[in-house]
Amino acid sequence: MAWNEPGGNKDKDPWGGGNGKDQGPPDLDEVVRKVQDKLSSMLGGRKSGGGGNVSSIGGSGSSKGPIGLIIVAAIVWLIFDSLHVIDQAERGVVTRFGAYVATLEPGLNVRMPRPIEYVQRVNIEQVRVAEIGYQGANTELTVLQEALMLTKDEAIVEVKFAIQYKVVDASDYLFSVINPDETLVQAAESAIREIVGKNGTDYVLTEGRSELAQNVRLLVQEIIDRYNTGLIVLDANMQDAQPPEQVQAAFDDAIKSREDQERFINEAQAYSNDILPKARGQAARQIEEANGYKARVVAQAEGESDRFTKVLREYERAPEVTRERLYIEAIETVLSNSTKIMLDTKGGSNLLYLPLDRLIDRSGASSSRGASPVPSQINVPSSGSRETLRDNSRLRGVR
Repeated sequence: MAWNEPGGNKDKDPWGGGNGKDQGPPDLDEVVRKVQDKLSSMLGGRKSGGGGNVSSIGGSGSSKGPIGLIIVAAIVWLIFDSLHVIDQAERGVVTRFGAYVATLEPGLNVRMPRPIEYVQRVNIEQVRVAEIGYQGANTELTVLQEALMLTKDEAIVEVKFAIQYKVVDASDYLFSVINPDETLVQAAESAIREIVGKNGTDYVLTEGRSELAQNVRLLVQEIIDRYNTGLIVLDANMQDAQPPEQVQAAFDDAIKSREDQERFINEAQAYSNDILPKARGQAARQIEEANGYKARVVAQAEGESDRFTKVLREYERAPEVTRERLYIEAIETVLSNSTKIMLDTKGGSNLLYLPLDRLIDRSGASSSRGASPVPSQINVPSSGSRETLRDNSRLRGVR
């Protein structure tokens, strides 16, 4: 049955009219006015008069005005506190009555308002720096309590490190330890002391910096992983490593001595690279000369041996003739280098011919060479004298 039919719902319609007989559709202005009156009565206002003007909300004559304002403010606050916009570089950690519930991803998220749930934002893209042994951007401001460390050879050095890290797990970063950043600083200081204590002073101050930094990064990461800090170490840089100021001069002298040592080694290596090829070349040349001398001497000895063998055969055939020949050849060899002149005075003429000009020339040439002059002409004795000379030589044992 319709609302405006006779007898239905006591002839009342939802618009508040009386009997619906012979009544047209409700006026739109009247409907709006009634809705405004109802809202005004709910929020503590007065109903509108005949002119249709709506009274102001929260009028002074109504006791419901403050309550309505509180309700509206509460609704607005609930809507505002339930919406959370998380940036791309952030993560939102949600706790409900203090207990961890979830981690919000970047974007618009709707959660229950406070005090039921709280959302804490954590920046996971920000690169943070932990300073060990110094403070601020100026590394000259030294913190001796952190910088002074003992090496393997029981020497004290000042070491300054910069540890770069960032957050990878927001929930672990907030709830695993009380102060994760301070935990990382303490872990880094402990790791640096351990690594430096395993190496010598020279290695720490000179060529071992890059390797030490790499070992420190790995050890710090291993330590903080045990505590689930939610941090990751990106890099470890050794900013400075030097001896204490009290012994700086001695270390400078040691460094200069080490540099001189390296320079001397390089110079010696260069000299070695220059002289060794020359020495090898000279050795090879001398070896070749020795081989040539060996071949020449062997060939000469073989020739002498062959000549002696042939002479022996001739001697066996005619001993007297061979002996005579050998004697004459020996005399020629000996007298060719002698300055004496042999003359046959028996049976010879009284006129002697001496080639003085040639003797003088050869004497001067021999003096310049340090050898005796060689006569250009030797008068051979006669046959009778030759026989006499040969007999005398045999008696003296001349060969």
